[in-house]
Amino acid sequence: MTFAAWLSLLAICILGAMSPGPSLAVVIRNTVNRGRGAGVITALSHGLGVGGYALATSLGLAAVIATRQTLFNVITLTGSAYLLWLGASAMRGGNAAVSGHPAAHDAEQAASGRPGALMAAARDGFTIAFLNPKIALFFLALFSQFVSADAGVVAVVTLAGTATVVDAGWYALVAIGLTATGTTTWLRRHGAWIERITGAALVFLALSTAASTL
Repeated sequence: MTFAAWLSLLAICILGAMSPGPSLAVVIRNTVNRGRGAGVITALSHGLGVGGYALATSLGLAAVIATRQTLFNVITLTGSAYLLWLGASAMRGGNAAVSGHPAAHDAEQAASGRPGALMAAARDGFTIAFLNPKIALFFLALFSQFVSADAGVVAVVTLAGTATVVDAGWYALVAIGLTATGTTTWLRRHGAWIERITGAALVFLALSTAASTL
């Protein structure tokens, strides 16, 4: 792969990562509720999930998902169910805080640095990427422009590595930006409402995706 080709790949990966969607909503939710560390962990684990699809695509495995509609639908509906669960949980937490019962929300904030909270953040980030087969289709279309049948190990690692680093880096920047000086106080003051809005967005995305699949 030439340097010019790699720059083109890099630009497309950046634009893809910056596109709003359920992944962004999950990173924002975990950052607001659990703090910067959890947000960054969510970003890194999401990058690993995306990197897995990128690696599978570059090896030709994603073609199986793209050509088997039943498998594609099963993965999509499973992802929708997970989004629905995340959204409902977010809305319940936000409603409790707004209605004057912030115990659950505060407890989650207090536990933000515990291993369990970080594990949950890692799970959310990886799962939201792994259960989104559209990522595989995106890479299938993208990598077909850069991968040849005789692509070597270096080319495969370059493709997968670029996608992984760009995705994880972008969402880590989102998490860090949300918790920057001057932003933290505002987030704490409006965190419950952000939780409710994010939850509603996740529910909408889950239902709309499921409706388009069925």
